[in-house]
Parts: sequence; structure tokens; C-alpha cells
Amino acid sequence: MEHYLALKHLHMTLALLSGAFFVFRGGLMLRGSSWLQHKICKIAPHIIDTALLVSAIYLAITLQLSPGNSPWIAAKIAALLLYIVLGTIAIKRGKTLKIRAIALVAALVTYGYIIAVALSKNPLPWLG
Repeated sequence: MEHYLALKHLHMTLALLSGAFFVFRGGLMLRGSSWLQHKICKIAPHIIDTALLVSAIYLAITLQLSPGNSPWIAAKIAALLLYIVLGTIAIKRGKTLKIRAIALVAALVTYGYIIAVALSKNPLPWLG
């Protein structure tokens, strides 16, 4: 149980770090800051998000959860894929500032959905 709690807290901390760093980079993007090109802004998200994904997989294995037997896990995975696409549009692939800003807001809404699903263990957290 102690091992599980440590892993769960690590996962939650990494999720918060990932979201906070995304908000930070989104702010830099909106301001047109050259800091967005800084090495730490390019490397840190990959390190944090890789650790987050590894902790998620390890938690799922530890708890014997899979998308097939836990619809909320499937919802989180689908939302994560959407979040990644929206995030890349927001930070670097959007052709205009307006497109990047819209993608940023959509990515943050998706991030909020992922957190709500994780807390409620329900793919429709607003119903439950």
C-alpha cells in the first residue's frame, strides 16, 4: 500500500507539473517570448511527460486496470491524445496567433477533463 501511495502521489505531482509547465509555455507563446525557444522549455516537457506516462502505466499495471475493463482509463487515453495534438498546435504548429490561442484554450479544457476523469473515475465526470 505504501508503494502504491508513493506512486500515486508521484503521478499526481507530475500531472500538476506538466499542466503548470504547459500553462507557462502557453503564456510565453502568447507573448511571443524568445524564452519559448530556450533549451529548458524544449527539453523539460519531454522529461516531465515521459515520467508522467511511465508512472501512469506503472499505476495501471499495479492496479490491474486497462482501457478494456475501465472506461475511465480509455477516456483518459483518448483525451490525452487530443491534448497532445492541441498542445502541439498551441505551442508550435498553429499558423497564426489566433489558431494557437484557440488550441491553447482547448488543450487546457482537455487537461481539465483528464483531471476530472481521474478524480471521479468516470468518463462523464460532470454527470456523476
